Amino acid sequence: MHSFLKNNIFSISFGTSLSKLAGCLRQIFIAAAFGVGVTYDAFNYAYIIPGFLLIIIGGINGPLHNAVVAVLTPLNKKNGGIVLTQVSIKLSIILCGLAILIYLNSSLLIQLLAPNLSSEAKSIATYQLRILTPCIPLSGFIGLSFGALNSQKKFFLSSISPAITSATIIFFILFSWTFNQENTHKNLFSSSGLLAFATLTGTFIQFVVQIWEINKIGLLKLESTFQFFKDEQRILKLIIPASISSGLSQINVFVDMFFASSFQGAASGLAYGNFLIQAPLGILSNSLILPLLPTFSQLRSDKDTRGIQKKLISGIEYCFLTTVFLTGFFITFNNQIVELVFQRGAFDYIAALKVKNILIAYAVGIPFYLYRDLLVRTYYSIEKTKFPFRLSCAGIIFNVFFDWFLIGAPIKNFGNLSPYNFGVIGIILSSVIVNFIVCIFLSFNLRNEDIHLPNLDLLRKITLMLIASFIDSTFCFSILKNTNNVNSNFEEFLLLIFGSLTFFVIYFLLTKCLKVNKLKIKQRKSS
Repeated sequence: MHSFLKNNIFSISFGTSLSKLAGCLRQIFIAAAFGVGVTYDAFNYAYIIPGFLLIIIGGINGPLHNAVVAVLTPLNKKNGGIVLTQVSIKLSIILCGLAILIYLNSSLLIQLLAPNLSSEAKSIATYQLRILTPCIPLSGFIGLSFGALNSQKKFFLSSISPAITSATIIFFILFSWTFNQENTHKNLFSSSGLLAFATLTGTFIQFVVQIWEINKIGLLKLESTFQFFKDEQRILKLIIPASISSGLSQINVFVDMFFASSFQGAASGLAYGNFLIQAPLGILSNSLILPLLPTFSQLRSDKDTRGIQKKLISGIEYCFLTTVFLTGFFITFNNQIVELVFQRGAFDYIAALKVKNILIAYAVGIPFYLYRDLLVRTYYSIEKTKFPFRLSCAGIIFNVFFDWFLIGAPIKNFGNLSPYNFGVIGIILSSVIVNFIVCIFLSFNLRNEDIHLPNLDLLRKITLMLIASFIDSTFCFSILKNTNNVNSNFEEFLLLIFGSLTFFVIYFLLTKCLKVNKLKIKQRKSS
């Protein structure tokens, strides 16, 4: 890796790792409490719209975050603080209005999102959505503050911030557990509003922490005016098409959940499987993309196209080196991972079997998830947003088609039109196919910006990485076949630890031998 990736990679990776660890503990508690039952199914539908806005507006590497980084990076703190305050005020007014509209139409929205969901699940989801609506205006300031902090080269707080919500959910579950000891396990966590209240509280705490940090570094200015400054206009110019583009991409989540409503427990299963994938993927995304964005913006200001291409290719190599490893790892150890992380309490053997298959399907698409995000953020950082927007529109059409082709429609009298029915797995395969197509178009279109992707050397390296992962997976899987006598969680844990280390060492050595791994192990000089 180049030096520009090494400067902040430790703080970002450390903060993100803590967040993912907290997120893992959160999902363990949720799985034990709710399993793949109706309450967690309902929550996943209730969270679609607030979660969508939290990703688009309040998310790290989201359009608002990227726009703020691009605009505030060249400004001093005084001017940056003024711009930040003006945008915050105006965006909050818009988002508060949107939250009210969603609250008033929550029942209709749930019906549109999940036509085949049971009446009980729809009622719970509607109640949860109403609780979650205040998250919408809060997401605006969270996204703005992330961008402002990153523009000042402060990455740790934004990396660790998601842990706040996870910790809050864990606290709520434990609190409920403590004060309901007389109830049975089945009824212990039956409160339909528990997850929604916890999520809202965690988001509010994030909001308070961000205000404190922004004020601490001198970017919080209480001056207000309804005049539009040049830099505000630039942020809007960047965020509107980028938000629409990312929003269109997120619409695929709506589409997938729409089709998933035909299968009982599908929403919960997809959430658990997706979490296992996103946990390490989020670490890689933040550690790779966050340091690159300011660098790309600066290189664009300097009109250094060759520099952008050089650093982008370096990032792509790192992207595939790590994600190909993860794909092989999750496919090989899916059984041990799901059982150790989730299989307890309300999460029984049947639930575990469903999630194992979902995890394998998700693992196949890991390289394309990160590669797509890297390319899209590259377009944002060089302020070229039109093509990702158009491609996102096309991606929705592709996703609807492949969802229908692999699953069938969840609308009465239209469910048997598909030539195939892969169930929940078909939803994931559809996303993988669409992401692959999007990556191809994004790569080749960069040639219009004099950034030439892909090249033969890069394709050769990726192929060798895939070969290394395949050999590694085959070897480790053959060992696992001879360990059927494992009977306890502790033995499963030891097996996973030993297997993980073995898998990593073999992959590292193979990629080194194939000369596609530039990572180096530092050695102490002898005195």
